[in-house]
Amino acid sequence: MAPVKPTLELLSSLSSEHILRALMQAERATRAELAGFTGLSKPTVSESVRRLSEAGAVIDTGERTTGRGRVGTYYALGPTSGRALVVSLAPSGLVAEAVDAYGDVVARVVADVPPTGVEGALRDVAAQVAEGPFRLAVVSAADPVDRETGRLVELPDLPFLLGALDAPAVLADLVDGPVVVDNDVNWAARAEDAGRDFAYLYLGEGLGLAVVSDGEVRRGHAGLAGEIAHVLTTGPDGSAMRLTDVFAALGLRRAGTTAIDVPKLLAGLESHAALARALAGVLSAVVALVNPRAVRVGGPWGAAILPALADVVAATPRAVPIEPATVTDEPALTAARASALEQLRDAIVAAARQRT
Repeated sequence: MAPVKPTLELLSSLSSEHILRALMQAERATRAELAGFTGLSKPTVSESVRRLSEAGAVIDTGERTTGRGRVGTYYALGPTSGRALVVSLAPSGLVAEAVDAYGDVVARVVADVPPTGVEGALRDVAAQVAEGPFRLAVVSAADPVDRETGRLVELPDLPFLLGALDAPAVLADLVDGPVVVDNDVNWAARAEDAGRDFAYLYLGEGLGLAVVSDGEVRRGHAGLAGEIAHVLTTGPDGSAMRLTDVFAALGLRRAGTTAIDVPKLLAGLESHAALARALAGVLSAVVALVNPRAVRVGGPWGAAILPALADVVAATPRAVPIEPATVTDEPALTAARASALEQLRDAIVAAARQRT
């Protein structure tokens, strides 16, 4: 069978995509520079820029090259390229960012978590960074997330209860496109460059685990994969107990809550041996079920427990490397921002394809 030749329409669409993605990286460029960036011929670039300009996807910035030779016109993405909303909901506070197609955070607002309900606060911080409707939104939440609806799920003994928050509904009048919501530990795992198969253990006021298999975060049937607080493990006295109850037995909970008292934990090195045994018991189950290459450990007290945990895991029948997380500054927000940028750029290309 003779190979099918691409149509002129397909070639034109691909050329336009190359131009748009080059401008997303360079922010502005002349047609000669775009030819150099993309490897396309100058006539092809000129035709693509003409069509994209007529569609409003690319604009003449009004800037011109200087010096000898032919004067060049600088082009940039059009004002309709829009922005993406990125939100983090965590015990430390709410963060909302507006991200443009160049990857720049053009607005950022941080707010405290209100004592009762976060719906109003979520909408307020999102509205503060809005400049017209967002094309899409990505939300990281420190609670389990239903993978079908994007609503947060209330489970027993959660330290950070946001309630059955419906982020897509709350943000509906601020976002024209999709609202993607996922658990913060899943986002933090996506920030790591640890290969195609690993587990990410988060240790903070709450506990969480993400499983990355074949390069994808596995969320489970209802989006609740990795909720390890209720996994049975070895308690301080050698008896079987839920992982969350180990902290109660060691007196490491904040008064009146199930949240882990991180400052107290970090000050009490004598509890690390018991905690390492309990966590190693949970990781033994993870290793048996999903066979990760390694376990990355992050969170406020992950580095403190890592040496003791690595020693205990090394003595188990199926030991795996226990490694420190490499992204420690806002890892969940970092990955959510990267995902929002990728989706925004894809949306810009798709919209331009429809108009040209």
